[in-house]
Amino acid sequence: MDLSRQLKNAIATGNLLFGQRQAKDACEEGEAKMIIVAANCPEDYLDALRASHPEVTMHRARMVNRELGIACGKPFSVSTITVLDAGDSELLSLDSNIE
Repeated sequence: MDLSRQLKNAIATGNLLFGQRQAKDACEEGEAKMIIVAANCPEDYLDALRASHPEVTMHRARMVNRELGIACGKPFSVSTITVLDAGDSELLSLDSNIE
């Protein structure tokens, strides 16, 4: 799966949130269906999020935060993407690859 293409599709047709604070808030409200994190996302943040919300699927991208921001068409680095609605994309078919 081409993650960049699927992200652009989800941005156009679905509902995504960007940033660690938004991810935490969406998990607490039960709205998050999946969280995609950058390859260089801090481990302590991931560990805390997984411990408090084990029901949310988390996928680590092969891109670092700067590349993930570019893939999303954002002029800033993105370390965390929260999928509320995948739209026409196949993002929800990604498996959890964080242990």
